[in-house]
Order: sequence, then structure tokens, then C-alpha cells
Amino acid sequence: MATPDSLSLFTGLGLSEHKARETLKNAALSAQLREAATQAQQTLGSTIDKATGTLLYGLASRLRDTRRLSFLVSYIVNKKIHSELQLSAALEYVRSHPLDPIDSVDFEKECGVGVLVTPEQIEEAVEATINKHRPQLLVERYRFNMGLLMGEARAALRWADGKMIKHEVDMQVLHLLGPKMEADLEKKPKVAKGRLEETDRKTKDVVENGEAASHTLSLMEQLRGEALKFHKPGENYKTPGYVTTTHTMDLLKQHLEITGGQVRTRFPPEPNGILHIGHAKAINFNFGYAKANSGICFLRFDDTNPEKEEAKFFTAIYDMVVWLGYTPYKVTYASDYFDQLYAWAIELIRRGQAYVCHQKVEELKGHNPLPSPWRDRPIEESLLLFEAMRKGKFSEGEATLRMKLVMEDGKMDPVAYRVKYTPHHRTGDKWCIYPTYDYTHCLCDSIEHITHSLCTKEFQARRSSYFWLCNALDVYCPVQWEYGRLNLHYAVVSKRKILQLVAAGAVRDWDDPRLFTLTALRRRGFPPEAINNFCARVGVTVAQTTMEPHLLESCVRDVLNDTAPRAMAILEPLQVVITNFPDVKPLDIQVPNFPADETKGFHQVPFASTVFIERTDFKEEPEPGYKRLAWGQPVGLRHTGYVIELQNVVKSPNGCVECLEVTCRRTDAGEKPKAFIHWVSQPLVCEIRLYERLFQHKNPEDPAEVPGGFLSDLNTASLQVVEAALVDCSVALAKPFDKFQFERLGYFSVDPDSHQGQLIFNRTVTLKEDPGKV
Repeated sequence: MATPDSLSLFTGLGLSEHKARETLKNAALSAQLREAATQAQQTLGSTIDKATGTLLYGLASRLRDTRRLSFLVSYIVNKKIHSELQLSAALEYVRSHPLDPIDSVDFEKECGVGVLVTPEQIEEAVEATINKHRPQLLVERYRFNMGLLMGEARAALRWADGKMIKHEVDMQVLHLLGPKMEADLEKKPKVAKGRLEETDRKTKDVVENGEAASHTLSLMEQLRGEALKFHKPGENYKTPGYVTTTHTMDLLKQHLEITGGQVRTRFPPEPNGILHIGHAKAINFNFGYAKANSGICFLRFDDTNPEKEEAKFFTAIYDMVVWLGYTPYKVTYASDYFDQLYAWAIELIRRGQAYVCHQKVEELKGHNPLPSPWRDRPIEESLLLFEAMRKGKFSEGEATLRMKLVMEDGKMDPVAYRVKYTPHHRTGDKWCIYPTYDYTHCLCDSIEHITHSLCTKEFQARRSSYFWLCNALDVYCPVQWEYGRLNLHYAVVSKRKILQLVAAGAVRDWDDPRLFTLTALRRRGFPPEAINNFCARVGVTVAQTTMEPHLLESCVRDVLNDTAPRAMAILEPLQVVITNFPDVKPLDIQVPNFPADETKGFHQVPFASTVFIERTDFKEEPEPGYKRLAWGQPVGLRHTGYVIELQNVVKSPNGCVECLEVTCRRTDAGEKPKAFIHWVSQPLVCEIRLYERLFQHKNPEDPAEVPGGFLSDLNTASLQVVEAALVDCSVALAKPFDKFQFERLGYFSVDPDSHQGQLIFNRTVTLKEDPGKV
């Protein structure tokens, strides 16, 4: 609750009572502002003018390094810093110069201390700017962008008072143009404005309502150089929130000597599951940022939880990284550094920054767990107990090593080591204690001299422990940068929930093509280029984005349209006999692999007197607008140069159409038909699997949308198997993952279940967007 003294102190700075009360709710801000005000009163007395109070509030709310508070307050109260512009420069200077002592001469030069800008200088600068734009000003008059004049004049006189510049611009423009006339009040044409906004939108990456705005920047362009406003290697201290110590600059100097100023990133998955579409963004971001800036990226497996890790996950993760087109600079494991991590844990205890605790796991859960009664136990005692943990003298859950810090989310003293009697896939039985993510991650980054530790927003609460731990051990401290996760509607990607889907028989395994794991998408036939293009289209957003699946599908079509050769297949065959076939032997038909670009070659298919068409391409009683085969309505057969016309319909005893008898003629021998349909002759029998959405609702995990839980939301029609589909013989030698466009049906990929004499195809996507499909 606000005390009268604090409230009056803050209102005395010029804050409204409401803002003063809001400030008092923030303990850290109110403490810093109170200290700044108290120091100012020692020089100015109890009365502080509003301009000074405003600067003091700006200082208290934006200063991160509290050591500099007195230094900057003195400049403000002595009127050496008397504008917001100077204050911003001063804050930037102290942030980028963390070491003592501060060079006062250089500081004052960079902050404009003592710089006096005369009215004559302002007049001259504005006059020069107006003369530069005089022709355009005379044409556009008061519709000219006056902000441009202001900006250029301010750039010439960095420390000039903004209000004085605006007044001078207004006066000189009035002198040049005279008073405003009626025509000056008319707005610029809306078309020009619309074009400007459209151009501006194309250069930005905006995600609204699950839709990605169109843009012209590739992923590499988004990640290159200054695009992300990231720090340069070795300039970690310039990052807002980065914590420096007396050792920071020396450590950064050593870091630069080791890396040569090279950008270093890492992709650090846990090997306890299969990567999903969200990981594709992480892979593209980490490997892409390094590639775009001539750096290197490590693939580091965070193998600190041996209970859940399996060899198949290590292999699958590596395969997916390579499949997306990236080559790790080096494959490393957290377990590579277990000895060093253990040695640092001992050092942390010796420095009084860690202790052995005996609270149970249940006691540590929740938002406000009780403080550990062992937090202040003697250092030597913790050292002996930690060694006992190492030697296996505690059972699981009986002892942990905890670090002495409070994280952003309020979590106190996170666990650094816990006891686990599970053999490790790489170290065997050497260890019975394993480090946690909170302890391991930043130190592995430090060991590998990572420059940019890129992670998703949920790890933002761990940033304080990241910086704290590196600084507590006086080791090189990288910078953690967070970005928004990528999610998809109609999808579940949680490892635990995918296992539930497998156990329930809803899907076959991690690579079931209805899932959004990367192995599933590959099996479905999604090209890696399409996934990378999708990540680029989503952009490197800070906010979490949940996208519609059709946007990913669109990227898939764009790639497959140019890369998947054409073939013909029939899902529901209807036999057609051509009674006047022009030859006793089948004809060889040359079909272009890509009809839009015949330079990409042809494949040959037989055309015999018996062909098969889709059952839906014939109707005895067509509805209005039906253009395919019917009585009195011939159709063309694609690529053959022939048109067929119905002569007889052969039916089974129960009235089902079994066969059509037709005659044929050359296409150019009569009227052009209304439609051309696909067909096969002397085909191969194959299995085709057609997929739709696995879930019925956009957010199957949302209790408000699906009260019965995600397993109750399954779409029973998500898989349709056509066991006796027909496909032309041009695909006979196709191998798993080969991709084709089956004309008029969609894009298809050969499934790994295929074997000699039995091809199986997965439909990747339809030819056009279908809201009912995944």
C-alpha cells in the first residue's frame, strides 16, 4: 500500500496521483524512483520542477544498471542533461559502456552536454532544408510532407529543441507559400495512398487471424545482417537486459579471439520425441540465421533425461534437419560436457550459490512453494552431500542440488541436479545424477561460444537464470533471444498426446501422414522446400502464431507444381471399350511430364481399345452444366488426340453400370468436345490413401471448444483407403517418397509401405484448396 510520504514525493515530481499510485505498485520502479528523487532533493531542495521530475521518472523507469543512477541524476539536476533526447543518449551510452570508470569527456560529447544551439543555427538549418525541397513544395504546397523538413533539420542539429525547429519550419513555410487556400485543404488522392500502403505491407511480415500477409522477403533476407536488430558478436552487453559484471569485457574479448567474430547458433532438441512443424521454424531460424550471416550452427542433443531418450529419436531428428536442407557444423550432446558441468556445480556450491536440498518434488510444485529449510546450510555440508549424491548414496527424489536465485516467473531456487538411476545411452552407468535444463542449457551455450541463443517465448522466464548462472561462474555469457512459437489449427503436436493417439489406434505411429510431425509430413509427400517456404511466409515473429493448414498446403502446391511430373490414375474405375479402335495394337502416347513446359521431357503410356475412366466422368442422366461423357455428349481423352462418343451402356443384373461401349474419332475431325478427361490403359493396380483432417475442430485441445478432450474430436473419415485404384505404367519404377501429380486428382507421394509389385500412394494435397482437407 502507498505511504503518504511516497505518494507526495512522486506527485512532487509532476506525476498525477493516478500515475504515482500505479508506480508504487511496481516495487523495483518505485524504489529506483524514490532513490533518484531523494538524491535530486539533496541538490535542489524539496521542490523539483516538472521538467526535471519527468526526466527523473524516465531515468528510473528505463535504467537497467543501477550503479549508474547517481551519475545520471547529477547530470539531470545540474541541467547538463535537460531533454528527453539527451536522456536517451545517456542511457544508451551507459548500457554500451558497462565498465568503470566512465569517460566523462566522451560521455558528455555523445550526450550533447554543453552544446548550445542558437536560434540563428536553427533558422539556417531549416532554410537549407526548405531550399532543397523548394520545387516540390511549390507544387504540392501544404500537402507536402512537413515531417520530412522537420526530420532533416533535426538530423543537422541533433541537440536542437524540437519545438523551436517546428516553429521555425512553420514560419518559413508560411513565408514561402502564404496562407492556406481552399485547394490546400484537399487530401491527396486515395489511390496513391492505397498504393503506398500496399507497397509498405509487402515489405513487412504480418500475421493476422492465422493468415500470413504476402511479402517479398525470403527467409534469408529476413535473417540477414541488421534485419532482426540482433547484437553483433562480441557486443552482447548492448542487448537490453543483458547483465554485466567486472569480468564481462575480458570474457567477451576471449570469446572473440576464439570465434573470430563469427555468428554461432545451435538447435538443441531433446531426443525424447519426433520433431513437428513448430520445430521446422526453430530449425530454419537457428540454421538460417547462421547461414544468412556466414556463421555456423551446432546440432546439440539435450540428452539430460535418460528415462525418455531413445536411439530412434536421435536418428530421426538428425535426418529431419538434413532433410530440411541444413548441415550441422557439428553434432554435439549435453552429455559431452557432463564432467565440466559437474565441476562447475561444485564451484557453484563453493561460491555459496547452490545447496543440497531434501524437499520432495511435490513440495516444489505450485506457484508459491515453501522456501527450502536447507537454503542456508554450510557450504562444506553441501559439498559433502553433493558428492554423496554423485556416489549413489541417495535414492531418487531424496536430494537435489538447487541454485540460489529467483526467476522472472517467481520460481525460486530452480533445481540444477537430481538423482536418477537410469543408464545413459552414451555414458552408461557412469552417472546417477543428471543436470536439468535450467542448469545445462546456458553452460553448454557458453562452452560452445554460442553468440545468439535463439529459443521460443516460453523460455523467456528462464532468461534471468541463464544470465545469472554464467555470471555466477564467471564464464562467457551468450545472449538469449526469444521468438514466437509456430502452431497449426486442427493439430496436436505434444509428444504425450501423440502417444495417446497411437495407443488409441487413431494413428499408426509418429509418422502417420495425418499428423504434423516432420516425419509424417515427409511421408505424406510434403517437400522440405515447401516447409521452409512456409516458415519464411510466417516470418520471424515475436508473437506466437497459429496458422491455418491451407497456408502450408499452398506452399506445398507451389513447389510440387514445378517438381512433380504428371501421371494419370483412376480412383473409381469404369471400363470403356472403344469398338472402332484405329489399330489392332495399342498406340504409344507421348505424355509431357510438365504440360506447361515440354522441355522437361515426356513419358510414354499405352492407349488400347480398352481404357478406364473415373466413374464420376460418366452420367446417363446429367444435370444441367455437366460437361463430361453422357448420351449425345462426347469427351476428349487427354493427350491422345481422340474423342470418344457413347454408343452403349452395359449393366449388371442389379442395374449397376459395368462397362461403356464407345466409338472414337480424331479430335480435329469434328466439333471440339466440351471437356477432356484423364484415363488409363493397361494400368497397374495400386493402393491410394486419401487423407482429411484428423480433428473436427480448430483447437482440439481447448476444453471450451472440445469439452470431451482431443480424443473425442477425432474425424472418423480422416483416412480413406482405395485398395484397387489404377495408375498408368509410367510410375512402375517409382521409389518411396517419389512425387507425382495425378491429373485432375491431386499430388501424390509413394509410401514406404510399397513393395515389389504393389505401389502405395499417399495423397499429399488436392490440386486446389479444399477447406475440408488438411
